[in-house]
Amino acid sequence: MTTFKLSDHPHRRYNPLSGEWVLVSPHRTKRPWQGQVETTAPDDRPQYDPQCYLCPGNLRANNAHNPQYAQTFVFENDFAALLADTPEGGYNSGLLRAESERGVARVVCFSPRHDLTLAQIDLDTLAAVVDVWAAQFSELGARPEIGYVQIFENRGAMMGASNPHPHGQIWAQSHVPMTVQREHEAQAAYFAQHGRSLLADYLTQELELAERIVCENEHFVALVPFWAVWPFETMVISRRQVAAIPELSALERRGLAAIFKQLTTRYDNLFQTSFPYSMGFHQRPTDGGAHPHWHLHAHFLPPLLRSATVRKFMVGYELLGEPQRDITPEQAAARLQALSDVHYRAQA
Repeated sequence: MTTFKLSDHPHRRYNPLSGEWVLVSPHRTKRPWQGQVETTAPDDRPQYDPQCYLCPGNLRANNAHNPQYAQTFVFENDFAALLADTPEGGYNSGLLRAESERGVARVVCFSPRHDLTLAQIDLDTLAAVVDVWAAQFSELGARPEIGYVQIFENRGAMMGASNPHPHGQIWAQSHVPMTVQREHEAQAAYFAQHGRSLLADYLTQELELAERIVCENEHFVALVPFWAVWPFETMVISRRQVAAIPELSALERRGLAAIFKQLTTRYDNLFQTSFPYSMGFHQRPTDGGAHPHWHLHAHFLPPLLRSATVRKFMVGYELLGEPQRDITPEQAAARLQALSDVHYRAQA
């Protein structure tokens, strides 16, 4: 009788942070690919682009000129998804319900250099970006109308980034977003039952198994979650339980910058391309509560599947049933772990 193996047989994996499941079908990696193949975008950007609305000194869509910034630059998004002056109100008619949402949307330029990414920015500049994230979280989170601060980056045209200049976004809003709310409730329930952080216990188990670790340093660990949905999805978890970036020490902030640089470099090295992804931090709500259950972490969700030109699509069963993946998280972690920390463009 055949013995069940995670590496060989179809199975479902549970995500304790969201309460959701993912179907894993490792035997399907042997099938030939005849689906869509993306074209590889050229990556020969200049250090400064006079047409880029994020480069220093350039004109933006609202006719404001960027300053001649030398490191990071933060400004209110000219096409914000959230507005601070949205009037209170809503709509409620039977099963039809809506409510107004106030907020602030900002853009964070990581570097004045148009031709760089997080993987290529030097560590000092990246550490300064972490400090900006901390300052923005503290400032926006202190506002009484703000209940959550979402810091994120969409990297690459494949992920909908409208500009290749290295930048991210911050959306701060009244309510906790749906995905974060699920994690909030799951962590609170685990803490109430065990008196410990869910992610602290999970990280301990992952470090003992050492099957899905990509890279690590004294303060942070990057790993492929056991329940990962996207082919090369990763999560960065702080070793010390803190609830938000501002609570990190100076050394821990530099450790966060270092692990981000390591991880994004390995992403680029995987397919010798500027790797697309959506990245975002999940941190405690900013409603004034203590939230002892919250544990700082970041999600990297990249779409590439087999090469720089073949991506993963969420279609059919995945839209109607539940997410599904072929390559196992263990296989993905092994491939990422084996890569160099030196960016392929800097290698001889």
